[in-house]
Amino acid sequence: MPIINASILAGRTREQKRALIRELAEGAQRALGVREDQVRVIITEVAPDHWGVGTISKADLEGQT
Repeated sequence: MPIINASILAGRTREQKRALIRELAEGAQRALGVREDQVRVIITEVAPDHWGVGTISKADLEGQT
């Protein structure tokens, strides 16, 4: 049973997360030849101040725009 973990920045819509789950599950089905009910997708949302890009947090990067 494939288990796919996706860490994403918080703030995406429910529809975007549903689309991500669907795309990841369908990709696993095609690549691994497994049934839909065998795929698990776990989304972890991370706050921008807990996400680093190099030495700078994503929150700080967003504040620089």
